[in-house]
Amino acid sequence: QVQLVESGGGPVQPGGSLRLSCAASGFTFSLYTMSWYRQAPGKERELVATITSAGGSTGYLGSVKGRFTISRDNAKNTVYLQMNSLKAEDTAVYYCYARRFANDYWGQGTQVTVSS
Repeated sequence: QVQLVESGGGPVQPGGSLRLSCAASGFTFSLYTMSWYRQAPGKERELVATITSAGGSTGYLGSVKGRFTISRDNAKNTVYLQMNSLKAEDTAVYYCYARRFANDYWGQGTQVTVSS
């Protein structure tokens, strides 16, 4: 059974940091490109960051470049999103996503709320 379980979300003040984790099981994690998406209320889901299967390449949404870092530990079947200098506009549900060719999987999401 495939599972992607996100954790690490919660409330945080502007300028603060959070580290999201996504633990994967039920598939060969090391073969999959992993991504983080987010969806704010009333907005479409958007791609935040992506990391290739071996971790050799990453990509970011323009508004988070320099503040967010995606990484992965293939030995632990886990992908991370380090979020620094958080802003109110980063408030959203953050989703973990795995993709390899025609196969893809979503996590259930974790809420991040940036507010003073």
